[in-house]
This record gives sequence, C-alpha cells and structure tokens, in this order.
Amino acid sequence: MPDKFMTIVANIVTMVTTTIQVSQDLVQVLKGRKLYDKESYEEVIWDLVEDTMSLSEETMTLLKQAEKDIKEGRVFTH
Repeated sequence: MPDKFMTIVANIVTMVTTTIQVSQDLVQVLKGRKLYDKESYEEVIWDLVEDTMSLSEETMTLLKQAEKDIKEGRVFTH
C-alpha cells in the first residue's frame, strides 16, 4: 500500500505596516472616536470607512426610491 501524504495548504497573511503623518488636531479627533481605550487607530479608521460605505449604499437606495416616486407621479412642486 503506497504511503499517503496529507498536503496542508496554509494561507499566510502578511500585514503591511506603513506610517502616515497627521496633524495633532486629527490625532485628537481620532482619539475622540475610539470606542475603548486600547482600540487601535486602524480600527478607528476602518469604522470611519465602513460608515461612509454604508452611507453610500443607503443614499443609493434612497435615490432609487426617489426616481421611482417621480416616475409614478408622487412628487410635489413648489
């Protein structure tokens, strides 16, 4: 009976680290947005990015609804 080999494939995720320069004012704003003391600035920034992505999706939904309302005559002129 031939030897059986198990192949293990590991996905290795490499985190790229970079440095950015921000003003002291922005540092204070980011600190103020932390949900807890040990939250990293990366987490704070991701939260901000996610917020704008959600807003964009919500805005697109509202625009589609508004277009539908216009086509169906549900509008008020001033």
